[in-house]
Amino acid sequence: MARLLMDDMEWAFFEPFLRAVRGRGGRPASDHRRVLDAIFWIARTGSPWRDLPEEFGKWSSVYRQFRRWTLAGLWELILDVLNDSGTRPGQVQMIDSTIIRAHHLAAGAKGGFTTKIHLIANAHGLPVRAEISGGEVSDFKGFDALVDDDLPEARVFIADRGYDSNHIRSVITRRGGTPVIPGKINRKEPIHIDAITYALRNRVERCFNKLKCSRRLATRYDKTATSYLGFIHIVAARLWVRNLST
Repeated sequence: MARLLMDDMEWAFFEPFLRAVRGRGGRPASDHRRVLDAIFWIARTGSPWRDLPEEFGKWSSVYRQFRRWTLAGLWELILDVLNDSGTRPGQVQMIDSTIIRAHHLAAGAKGGFTTKIHLIANAHGLPVRAEISGGEVSDFKGFDALVDDDLPEARVFIADRGYDSNHIRSVITRRGGTPVIPGKINRKEPIHIDAITYALRNRVERCFNKLKCSRRLATRYDKTATSYLGFIHIVAARLWVRNLST
């Protein structure tokens, strides 16, 4: 028996979403629970799809269902619902990025040998939104990819000095927030920030550490950006659900 399968509370949360996207003549919900557990197992272990234990069924069937759900935007939808629920308010948000090395099996993937994950987290250290890019892409572009009209507004937005730009500061201010971003050394006029508030930034780093406990994220094995980003959203959603149960 595989470890760390979903408990009944977790399944009670995910089940309505899977039922909503099930097509006519699709698999019954009981089978979906096994498939979702299989996807979580792949995310956690980083194993190849073909090494999926037989207790989860045919690996090819699980993979096809994973792709269907991913292309339907299911994982991103679940993460958005969790953030909009108000159970863990996101009045304070923080942004950061991390570079992930691609496995040689992912040769040909967009971004070459490295992929950068751009992430916004809330003050509880839970993911709000994630995007990926090539490892050489600047954090400025990562910010623009994450922050749009659909992103929940925050009163305080924290980032390190790598995000120090007039454009980023104006976007945060226009959205009704206060930027807490140290100024770069070459700024003519120093920017002073509240050190206590800025100390909260470590929570986005801790969020990355929790996400990377899933080996499918810590190393990129997927050639397609949609699959890799799908795994990020999957792990992020489960991190949320487990946090809510504690």
